[in-house]
Amino acid sequence: MKRILPILLALGAVTASTGRTETNDVAFSAACDGTEQRYVLMLPAGYKPGQPHDLLMALHGHGSDRWQFARDKRDECRAARDVAAAHNMIYVSPDYRAKTSWMGPKAEADVVQIIGDLKRRHHIRHVFICGGSMGGTSALTLAALHSDLVDGVAAMNGTANHVEYANFQDAIAASFGGSKTDVPDEYRKRSAELNSPRLTMPVGLTVGGKDSVVPPQSVLRLAGVAKAVGRPILLLHRESRGHSTDYDDAKAILEFVIREAGNTLNSDSTSGLKGKAPEVPI
Repeated sequence: MKRILPILLALGAVTASTGRTETNDVAFSAACDGTEQRYVLMLPAGYKPGQPHDLLMALHGHGSDRWQFARDKRDECRAARDVAAAHNMIYVSPDYRAKTSWMGPKAEADVVQIIGDLKRRHHIRHVFICGGSMGGTSALTLAALHSDLVDGVAAMNGTANHVEYANFQDAIAASFGGSKTDVPDEYRKRSAELNSPRLTMPVGLTVGGKDSVVPPQSVLRLAGVAKAVGRPILLLHRESRGHSTDYDDAKAILEFVIREAGNTLNSDSTSGLKGKAPEVPI
């Protein structure tokens, strides 16, 4: 089958606070099944082909799509856009099979394809993945499955263990190709906690102690194992918070993984974006 190249549809200027010059809604043919899929692409201000940039890919939550991390004013989304702009990063928000993805096999294939396409079209140094809720879960899953592609992962209010996770099971079964009984290996494969040795990159995590939508226990265990073996990890565990991450915490874990991956912080471009969140002992 002849390869269909990505189609970029310019949507005009983005607000000055993002530091972006344009937003593109990109359509591409998914290699795994030939369907049309999409992602939002934001290039940094003054972008020139051939210049090196890092990539930040943001994964939306359950019930949303590619526009959540591109447009939403919620803290997690604003922090991701602001950090990307501060570091002059290429910023991408994929559908990854949209509202009920949970990083099943087709979503995984799409994201890997997008990263490959972007690397061919741009000079990309490091790839960072972030997300909230379903997106945080999916970011951990992708990092564990493709540690060779991911240089840092920031997961907000996600789960690290699909074997024990009990919510959204109809959506997850549809994405994974069956229930936990039907395809148990798929649930183990996509559980970051059960594949923690593959998380060799810097990891930033936020969890809420009162989160009943995506309970924090699996992420807390994952963080404990990572810290015990000396991996670079920042856990922000807010005991009184539910299923959300505030701006400062979201920005703190993003800047942590970027810094730990070896990037140099530009004090001029990040003044006013200084994190207030302290590291919380595990």
